[in-house]
Amino acid sequence: MMSVHLQYFSQLRDLKGPEELDLAPGTTVGGLLEKLYGILPGLTQWDKCLLIAAGIEYVPRDYVLKPGDTISLMPPVQGG
Repeated sequence: MMSVHLQYFSQLRDLKGPEELDLAPGTTVGGLLEKLYGILPGLTQWDKCLLIAAGIEYVPRDYVLKPGDTISLMPPVQGG
């Protein structure tokens, strides 16, 4: 197992998701999201527009997570 750290931004903080998860080696961001959707059903409404970063780089859902990664989950940016 490997551990990744999770950060939630903006409205996603209200979901009170876990700050850390243990995952199998080779897990992708997509696999992480599936696990999170089971823990936080409210997160599924953001699925189509969720922005995901590993460290300071945006990553696609096929990005393979590394032990100790910090994954940031962000809703789309809105401005006016």
